[in-house]
Amino acid sequence: MIFQNIYVAFRFAFMFFLFSSALSTHAQDSTKAKHHSWWTEGSPQPGKKNPKARSLPLIHVYKNKFVNEKGDTILFRGLSISDPDKIEHQGHWNKHHFEKIKEMGTMLVRIPVHPVAWRERTPARYLQLLDSAVDWCTDLGMYMIIDWHSIGNLKMELFQDPMYNTTQKETYEFWQTIAKHFSGNNTVAFYELFNEPTTYRGQLGNISWSEWKKIMEDVIHLIRAYDAETIPLIAGFDWAYDLTPLREEPINAENVGYVTHPYPFKRQEPWQPKWDEDFGFASNDYPIIATEIGFDVRGNNTIGPDTTVTRSQNILKAGA
Repeated sequence: MIFQNIYVAFRFAFMFFLFSSALSTHAQDSTKAKHHSWWTEGSPQPGKKNPKARSLPLIHVYKNKFVNEKGDTILFRGLSISDPDKIEHQGHWNKHHFEKIKEMGTMLVRIPVHPVAWRERTPARYLQLLDSAVDWCTDLGMYMIIDWHSIGNLKMELFQDPMYNTTQKETYEFWQTIAKHFSGNNTVAFYELFNEPTTYRGQLGNISWSEWKKIMEDVIHLIRAYDAETIPLIAGFDWAYDLTPLREEPINAENVGYVTHPYPFKRQEPWQPKWDEDFGFASNDYPIIATEIGFDVRGNNTIGPDTTVTRSQNILKAGA
């Protein structure tokens, strides 16, 4: 009986050893499967050049205007769409979508890229969405803005909502990737470096204009190492509304433009004198583009000559 118990115990121990060895071997195999020879990797190779890259005239800055290669002043009328990742998930990311945009009289399409979508889809797969947009816009004769669509304080890396969460490193790497990929493509006329810088009345920390200016100049310097033609757009404070710091400290770079988002609720009417004071003055020296503007039509009301959006657009066009 004693020998029988010893045999059973030995048999159990032997089976446990075999089971443990199998687990160990499986773990080692899994580790090997996940491993890659990182030491053999070089820098990512640039994508193939788009044969239609020079189809549209190149846009550049001349004094306080956006102009084409002939020197003609271009007054852009555009549309800001949803994030391509969202549109694709909803089944509408196709050329027909852009044909409808063109039918609205659009000549400039703003493409907002949310940091969360850029990460989750992965840069390589997100670039495929942007490549499609570039092809469709080129065919339809429309230019593009690629917009890093975050809201918050990039210095302290505090943001308004989780979808806007990013870091300075990720922001630099995003523009490094975009500039390398779209260099030489005239359809991509603008890089909007950061959608809406804000401290949310102190709830997102603090940042001075000098600090913001330095970050933006660093991004521009990085972009220009790959792409010397596409125009960087820099937003003002207060959710991209306020450009008053330009009076004392403009961005130290050539061929740039500035962004404002003059939502009507930012100031009480009459808007024009306040808009002139807050951002309009800058158009005497720099090209300004309102990449967002909002309005509210309630009930059975329709958009007409006296509605908020029409009057605000007329003010902006008058200052162009």
